[in-house]
Amino acid sequence: MLSLECSRCNEEHDPAKVNNVCVKCGGTLFARYDIEGIKEILTKEKLSGRVKSLWRYKELLPVRDDENIVTLGEGFTPILRLKREKKVLMKDDGIIPTGTFKARGQTTAISKAKELRITSVAIPSAGNAGAAMACYAARAGMKARVYLPGDAPEATKKECEAYGAELVLVEGTIADAAAKMRADFAKEKWFDMSTLREPYRLEGKKTMGLEIFEQMGFRLPDAIVYPTGGGTGLIGMWKAFEELEELGWLTQAKPRMISVQSSGCAPIVKAVADGKNEITETYPEPHTIAAGLRVPKPFASEQILKVIRESKGGAIAVTDEEILRAVKKLASEEGMFAAPEGAATMAAYHKLLETGNLRSDEEVVLYNTGSGLKYLELLS
Repeated sequence: MLSLECSRCNEEHDPAKVNNVCVKCGGTLFARYDIEGIKEILTKEKLSGRVKSLWRYKELLPVRDDENIVTLGEGFTPILRLKREKKVLMKDDGIIPTGTFKARGQTTAISKAKELRITSVAIPSAGNAGAAMACYAARAGMKARVYLPGDAPEATKKECEAYGAELVLVEGTIADAAAKMRADFAKEKWFDMSTLREPYRLEGKKTMGLEIFEQMGFRLPDAIVYPTGGGTGLIGMWKAFEELEELGWLTQAKPRMISVQSSGCAPIVKAVADGKNEITETYPEPHTIAAGLRVPKPFASEQILKVIRESKGGAIAVTDEEILRAVKKLASEEGMFAAPEGAATMAAYHKLLETGNLRSDEEVVLYNTGSGLKYLELLS
């Protein structure tokens, strides 16, 4: 890694120092790498003998000293072709440590925090990101505090406590949890691990795109359908594809990126329909069974919407009833017990076929972000 660059104003920041957002404009910081130097070290052939985790791409990740890597073997999860949908694959992060893709962002963020000698980390979360941060903080020997909505899934509350994190429950949504955390920061200082308010969770999430590319034989599908709350994964995958182009590995067109949200909380869908470049208002009365999708005002909305525009993708909402049906369908027909957020992509796929936004002859990757085992109360 050479530097941190603001995604909004391009101001450079020193990665040897502790950073959150751009000191000039408050924008999200992106890690930038010595791509020419990486070309001399990393080849497609060299990947084959490497560790079967996301750290196989370590040259494209921000940790300088391997001694600082905090890992539980996360990443390189299977990408499976669905037997009922011949042109559809599902990337399954339900088997990753902590049971969700949030482990990807936390392994890189906590590892870099360790390298920067950070000892106390805090996060507002809908559930799974908080549990994953607590997990990796425990492995790194750091203090952790997690702010959750009071109605967050019970499984994630218990996880946070089991990992030894201090748990703060807040009435309302993740936005209210974030407000409470920042109010507390006025009295005591913890490092802020909020979605896209620090630079390194994004780097872990981009490995989803690197893995899809490698696992599909160093090529990409026509479209990726992705459940979008805070949107780190969507932005991260697009960043991965841009870096693959810089490396000279990716020569085909990049896939259309399609955001899936719940009809009860669909700020990205509304912004796309309204032709907006940024979300400035909080989505009213947000509600959904998919806790990870209940993000009424994503911090990096301008980056999410930029990816959708640049990829000629789109955004679609599905109902909670459609999500539940998809959970059961994937389990009973494919043997895949997906989290409601991941199952939402299956519900969306059929809608996208009906509307003509996808064709049945196009190759599509649906992204399952977690295990259905974390949401057993929904099926009772």
